[in-house]
Amino acid sequence: MNKCSLSGSSVFSLKGRGGGMQQPKLLDQVRNLIRSKHYSIRTEETYVNWVRKFILFHGKKHPKDMGEKEISAFLTHLAVNRNVAASTQNQAFNALLFLYRNVLGIEFGELKDVQRAKKSRKLPVVFTKDEIRQIITQLEGYKWIMAQCMYGAGLRVMECVRLRVKDIDFGYGQVLVRDGKGAKDRVTMLPEVLKEPLKLHLEKVKSVHDRDLKAGFGSVYLPFALERKYKNADRSWAWQYVFPATKRAIDPRTKVERRHHIAESVIQRGIKQAIRNAGIPKTGNCHALRHSFATHLLEAGYDIRTVQELLGHKDVSTTMIYTHVLNRGGKGVKSPGDMLWR
Repeated sequence: MNKCSLSGSSVFSLKGRGGGMQQPKLLDQVRNLIRSKHYSIRTEETYVNWVRKFILFHGKKHPKDMGEKEISAFLTHLAVNRNVAASTQNQAFNALLFLYRNVLGIEFGELKDVQRAKKSRKLPVVFTKDEIRQIITQLEGYKWIMAQCMYGAGLRVMECVRLRVKDIDFGYGQVLVRDGKGAKDRVTMLPEVLKEPLKLHLEKVKSVHDRDLKAGFGSVYLPFALERKYKNADRSWAWQYVFPATKRAIDPRTKVERRHHIAESVIQRGIKQAIRNAGIPKTGNCHALRHSFATHLLEAGYDIRTVQELLGHKDVSTTMIYTHVLNRGGKGVKSPGDMLWR
């Protein structure tokens, strides 16, 4: 078991044991270890937030002085009192597992006494081709391009905003999705309708990048240790984001002023507004464009394994959910109400 570097009374204390050199706060230890393992900043923020909530739930008691009983109580509280989704409860569990196993060096068991949040099996919202056409017609500029990427290539919203220039292959007509969900890379198609608008868009992005370079900026975040391995790669055109933010900002990790990718909330709001403007009575969002991509491919007769690969699903059973819209299997029976009048 690793020795915790904090004094026992307060988990937020900076004082080290024996009056020696000050040690990092527990939450800073979590952050530092997450960064050393090259987890995304979203994972870092999520894990730190859950660890903080766990500590506050137990009256700021130090995690090293707690165990399976307190962890079970917290996770049960989330399910029973907070009524969180099963995925949210699992997220909190993973954060605490990381804290105890990787930071404190403490293993805990299966937590059999935890009240599990109920897993809801919701069918995905799918738009018809005509509805997709109406939605995309409401958009323009980079939002139109992003919507076409999510529907035409099956990208998740975060995969879309994180696209780099080098990931677009106009020659082969494909998009390389790097480090997608589950830290997997995959290749999907680049819709023909996107090629010319995307080229024009990248010309505008290139002019912004050139101005940043002249102003002494122009660097972009690089994953893992690539910034040290490839000198000046962070300033190269190939590594720039396809959909950059309108303003530069300070990187919270390196404190370097950079132009990051556009916030996913921008396109999320844009898609929801487009759905409202189109007068479509469905509660869809960006992910519904990806759902529609999969469903329309299956409707066109493409093999489900091919669709699975394009979506980046680990298991084909995940892809099977899209067959609910199709007239296939047991769900494809004719209504007796229709057969009555034949």
